[in-house]
Amino acid sequence: MNRTPDSQRPVAVRISSAPEDLAGLGPLLAAARSAVGDVPALLELAKAAAATAPNPGEGRTAFLWEILASVTAVDVAAGRAIEPHLDAAAILAQATGQAALNGWDCPDFDGVHFDGAWGVFAAEAAGLRLQAKPADGCFLLHGAKPWCSLAAQLDHAVVTAHLDDGGRAAFAVDLHAHGVSFEDPQWTSRGLTEIPSGTVHFGAVPAVPLGDAGWYYRRPGFAWGGMGVAACWLGGAVAVARGFKVSLLAAADGGREPDQLALAHLGEIDRTLTALTGYLARTAARVDAGELSDRGAWSEALRVRGNVATAVERIQTLASQNLGPAPLAFDPVYGKRMADLSLYIRQHHAMRDDAQLGALTLKGDHPW
Repeated sequence: MNRTPDSQRPVAVRISSAPEDLAGLGPLLAAARSAVGDVPALLELAKAAAATAPNPGEGRTAFLWEILASVTAVDVAAGRAIEPHLDAAAILAQATGQAALNGWDCPDFDGVHFDGAWGVFAAEAAGLRLQAKPADGCFLLHGAKPWCSLAAQLDHAVVTAHLDDGGRAAFAVDLHAHGVSFEDPQWTSRGLTEIPSGTVHFGAVPAVPLGDAGWYYRRPGFAWGGMGVAACWLGGAVAVARGFKVSLLAAADGGREPDQLALAHLGEIDRTLTALTGYLARTAARVDAGELSDRGAWSEALRVRGNVATAVERIQTLASQNLGPAPLAFDPVYGKRMADLSLYIRQHHAMRDDAQLGALTLKGDHPW
């Protein structure tokens, strides 16, 4: 019997949805498998996912996270490609209907259409700064933005930029506009090779504000989006776990039964993933119930991201120690998955994020 992951139909990652709902993800997951390594196809996949995916906080948050986790379980880079597009869709939905803000005489956001492929660029880096300058009552973007994944292949982006008063705001920008240029990222990573992140330069590029100064970070959707990234990480961990199980079964088919250590590690992986999916199910329900719409939302996001990131690294370690060097050397699917996931998980800042959570905990923002 051929038990390799490539011989199996893609299986959705369940958090809490009914099996019949998850069965509907079959065509999307099959498309994700066909699109592996093909960036234009991955962006088409992102647009297709956005056509049916719910936004967080609208009653089906768990299903949104299942979409993200399930696509990432097929291919980590596929999840990395669709997550920003779905996050942008949610951000734009949250910004729709905002009134004229702080006297900014800009076009209402309702006039910006969600066409094409979108990214979300909110990272900062030393020596680079994107400034939003008032111009005729609206804004022009000047400067540079780092860590802009797939920017040259996208159509639009949500970007954060500094204001003259020292604050920061989010803007919708057309990446095909005059004044936008893309710096060669010189991406040397062995992980996420098809998702290069480089610097985008803006020279007096018109931008539509999304909310007032600080709105992007104040909105509960900021925390919800951070949890969505964690759902992608979870999907990568599930793929590693499934691959590990298949490898043990294949070895048993060949006459080598798993020893107690391998079984113990598989057991640890099982209880870890079971606990994580249960945690995300409860958290998604709280998001939909309006319980994570205040200042406590970011504390919960830090808990979710920290717990998932720790589990991902532990599961990678257990699988790698048991399987040894052979799949890293000879199995391209396994090698790609491990390299992609190792890079993706570094969006979590480990002890620095725990320190941020600790500061919030010290102020009394905790459930215990």
